[in-house]
Amino acid sequence: MKNFIYAASILLMLACAGCESTQEESKTAAGPQYGSEPVGVAKPLYRLAIHPLHNPNKLSEAYQPLIDYLNRQIAGAQFELEASRDYQVYEAKFRARKPDLLLPNPWQTLQAMQVGYHVIAMAGDAEDFKGIFLVRKDSGIQNPADLKGKAVSYPSPTALAACIMPQYFLYQHGIDVNQDIQNLYVGSQESSIMNAYLGDSAAGATWPPPWRLFQKTHPKEAAELRVAWETPSLMNNSVMVRDDVPAALRDRFRQLLLTLDHNPAGRAILAGMETARFHPSDDAGYAPVRDYVARFEREVRPVERK
Repeated sequence: MKNFIYAASILLMLACAGCESTQEESKTAAGPQYGSEPVGVAKPLYRLAIHPLHNPNKLSEAYQPLIDYLNRQIAGAQFELEASRDYQVYEAKFRARKPDLLLPNPWQTLQAMQVGYHVIAMAGDAEDFKGIFLVRKDSGIQNPADLKGKAVSYPSPTALAACIMPQYFLYQHGIDVNQDIQNLYVGSQESSIMNAYLGDSAAGATWPPPWRLFQKTHPKEAAELRVAWETPSLMNNSVMVRDDVPAALRDRFRQLLLTLDHNPAGRAILAGMETARFHPSDDAGYAPVRDYVARFEREVRPVERK
C-alpha cells in the first residue's frame, strides 16, 4: 500500500510540473516576439511586366536576375517579374494600369502613354531593333517576291520589330501583305522561328535578341535556318513607370538600369537579357515611332483590327 501511495505521489508531482511548464511556455509565447524585421510592416510590391519577348519560362530565366538585383539594391520595396502568355494579354494588363513598371515594345509604348505610363529609359541599342526574316537553308527562297502565295509567321500583329517592320519591308519590295501572302500570327517569337524551321511558314519574322537566344538554346534547329533579309532599325523597347509610382523609387530604378553596364554583376544581367545597355530616354524620344506607325497604317494596314 505504501508503495502505491508513493508512486501516485510521484505521478502527481510530475503532472503538476508539466502544468507549470506548459503555463510558462504559454506566458512566453504570449509575450513580445523579437526578430530582425519589423513585425507587420510589409514592403510595397512593384511588378515589372515584360512584353512577350520569349515564352514565360525563358522570360523568367532572362529577367529574374534583374529583379533579384533590384531587390538587393532598393531598400523598402519589393519587385516581382510579370510575364504574359501573348501580346494581347500583355496589352490588356497595361491598358488596365495593372503593372507598376513596363518593358514594352515601341508600339506598345505609345499605347501605354495614353493610360498614364511614362518612358524613363530605352532597353538596348537602337541598331539592334530591327526585323529579320528567317528561312530554311533548303527553301530556295532568295527574294521577297518568292514569298508570294506562301505563309509568313509573326508573333503578333502588334509586334513592331517582328511583324510591323517586316510587313512594311515586304510592302516596300512589292508585296501586298493583305493579298499576296498568308499571315500567321503564332503568339511568340520562338513559335514564329519554329514555324519557319518546321516548314509551316516559308519565312518566320522575328528580331535579333530572340534569334540569338534560339541559336544558343536550339543550335541544331538554328543551323538549318538563315537570315534572308533585315529591315532598317528603329527605336528599341522602352522602360516605363506608371504615373503614381513614387518619384524617389522611379529615379532610383532608372539610375540602376542606366548603370548596369558599369559593373561585372550588371553586365552579366545584361548578357542574360541579350541587351547591350540601357539608355536615357523619355516620351518625346519615341516620336519617330509614332510617325513610322502612322505611315504603316496609312500604306499597309491598321495595327489593331477593331
